Amino acid sequence: MTEALPLTLGTAGHIDHGKTALIRALTGRDTDRLPEEKARGISIALGYARLELPSGRALSVVDVPGHERFVRTMVAGATGIDCYLLCVAADDGVMPQTREHLAVLRGLGVEAGVVAVTKADLADPSRALSEARELVGDVEAVAVSARTGEGLGELLAALDRVAAAVASRAERAGPAVLHVDRSFTLRGIGTVVTGTLWSGAVAAGDEVRILPRGLEARVRSVQVHDAPVGRALAGQRVALALAGPSWREIARGDVVCAPDAELEPTYRIDARLELEPGLPPLERGTRVQVHHGTREAPARVVPLGGGFAQLRLEAPLVPRAGDRVVLRRIAPPDTLGGGTVVDAAPRRHGPSAEVVARLRALERGKAPPEPQAPAAAPEPPRPARPAPELDGAALRIAALLRADGERPRADGDLAAAAGLEPAQAAKRLAALRAAGKVVRVARNLHYDAEVLEGLLGRVVAICERDGSATIASVRDELGTSRRYAQALLEHLDAEKVTLRRGDEHVLRRRPAGGGSPAAPRRA
Repeated sequence: MTEALPLTLGTAGHIDHGKTALIRALTGRDTDRLPEEKARGISIALGYARLELPSGRALSVVDVPGHERFVRTMVAGATGIDCYLLCVAADDGVMPQTREHLAVLRGLGVEAGVVAVTKADLADPSRALSEARELVGDVEAVAVSARTGEGLGELLAALDRVAAAVASRAERAGPAVLHVDRSFTLRGIGTVVTGTLWSGAVAAGDEVRILPRGLEARVRSVQVHDAPVGRALAGQRVALALAGPSWREIARGDVVCAPDAELEPTYRIDARLELEPGLPPLERGTRVQVHHGTREAPARVVPLGGGFAQLRLEAPLVPRAGDRVVLRRIAPPDTLGGGTVVDAAPRRHGPSAEVVARLRALERGKAPPEPQAPAAAPEPPRPARPAPELDGAALRIAALLRADGERPRADGDLAAAAGLEPAQAAKRLAALRAAGKVVRVARNLHYDAEVLEGLLGRVVAICERDGSATIASVRDELGTSRRYAQALLEHLDAEKVTLRRGDEHVLRRRPAGGGSPAAPRRA
């Protein structure tokens, strides 16, 4: 019998609804690997396991956190899945993150799945089964108990039936594309990246590119669920050992692809949007968070008509036509819906009948030539930036700050981690600031520029929503510490985006004629 092609299964569901316990019961593997996860009893990071079905088919499992503060992590894990396992606890029923996770799955176009009503040994599962069926419609639902083993066989059989009806990504031709969710180093192996292979195949010896930075690397070896393989296929969870770049130069959100993959970073996407039922259309200028692969970026929405919109990004994404994106509100953070990328590198334009006609033709695979931009309004050139030479030490610092994300280490700790003296690190930070890679927000604190733009946008959104922001409100909204919240607010004050009035920070008066406050500078 021909071996079944690979698929990836993703969990979904509210916190404490037993996702990780169920995966452990089904696979024998605990996907909570971090000490903090074990201490707190909740999932924080993505977890992975191999699940063998009764037919002998194996699925790659991505176990996602259920806490509302980790929805962004859930989205990053869900973007590569083919089918889902939604967990609803018998003693709780459908809860807010049950609905939020389903909204994410709808945004990604993931329709196939199974509902597991967990903790059936603690409460009568009938109410939760009824609520789940009302929510997901014609999807198989099974009452289970990870503790007693009740219903596990029936659940595996249901998953087998769903998997048999889902097309594998490996059936579609295309170059290798992997969205990185982890980058680390192993003694004797070197740089390792992991992720779900979205398309194509990858083998030892292959040359690859790493975007958006354009690094080049060679694949030393390939593993699927900790086992060496000669060649990995789309739909599998893959670990690649890479020769060339340091692990610090690669971060979650980067894309590893074949050299012939027609992929480039973009600051604009034309997409067909599909908002959650009951939501009004997004107005021009609405600021949203766009999730694609394991990367995200703030963007402004420009409706184009016909259900299309241009997403003008504040940080680059690396999409292809046909990829799915998820749109989330920045503040308060909730899922608005999703969309399908129609043009991954459009010119800057507004709504018109010609634009809509072209996008419809692109959807059908029959696009007319790109219309010329009106002569009266050519796209302004990007302002020139100084391009200082960045040596290996500067790149190490940049990679450390990118990996630190929303909680960067102090400059002294950064220097030590990069193996530099403070004066040497200060010189490299100055070069990185000149190149627009990092931004200083306090005397001894720098942020990766892309990360900072997203954070500042969320703080501005708090001010727009509440009329002002305080250290406490920013700390709670961003899920950060007082130190970082204070640094962000003081940076916005210094950039003259906000003005401090006592404990509150308010947006400065808008210029006559409306519009948004001036955007903070990146460097």
